Amino acid sequence: MKKIFLFALFLTYFGVQSQSSQSAFKTGEWLKFRMHYGFLNASYATLQVNSTTIDDKPVYHVVGHGETTGVASWFFKVDDTYESYFDKRDGKPYRFVRKIDEGGYTKDVEINFDHNASKAELNDKKNKKKLNFTLENNIQDLISAFYFLRNNYKTEDLEVGKAITLKMLYDDDGIFDFKLKYLGLEVLNTKYGKVECLKFRPLVQSGRVFKEQESLSLWVSNDDNRIPIRIKADLAVGAIKADLDGYNGLKHQFKIIMD
Repeated sequence: MKKIFLFALFLTYFGVQSQSSQSAFKTGEWLKFRMHYGFLNASYATLQVNSTTIDDKPVYHVVGHGETTGVASWFFKVDDTYESYFDKRDGKPYRFVRKIDEGGYTKDVEINFDHNASKAELNDKKNKKKLNFTLENNIQDLISAFYFLRNNYKTEDLEVGKAITLKMLYDDDGIFDFKLKYLGLEVLNTKYGKVECLKFRPLVQSGRVFKEQESLSLWVSNDDNRIPIRIKADLAVGAIKADLDGYNGLKHQFKIIMD
């Protein structure tokens, strides 16, 4: 379930512009999401933005963590950590870490990106193997993509029903194209009040996890923060929902519609 939530976070890609004073986030931003599976309050996920350096380059270091809580943990225990180190100027990823334990299914993967050589090395620590990939333009990992894309689309350029493609690398499946559609504006009722959102629907692979190709929906705040407000997915078994449950350190004012 946690992988589904983090998978959904990056699903926006519209145009290219460098990070600037108008960027959507800053160091210190913290987001918390509460997930429901059926009637169960299944788990929580957090995303924290930090700053550090890699090879003397200033980078953002984002840590995403999720785990099941309460009754849900009796049936299916999840303890996942994702980390991404990406350039503060242009958002290029330098390192991606994925350590997950989902009901006994584990992964321990690290990807190092060498943009000068146009290659990436994936180190599968669990299975003690390494894979090499040739990088393509605007490549992103699962976490860096979310932050890169928050800075790189213009609301006025969105077209309802138009499909967008983004190249991703975060596992040994290799680089792949991910397609999604913009569905328009929608106002959601949240714990904070009414929030105007941009709604997206990615085209996912139906089968083992998702019920149908268009089973996943994502709502992003239509303000300068562009943070996920809600995620819903119809799974092969049941459905899952995630809502923004807490935030701190936003760079811009969180816009609430006042009645």
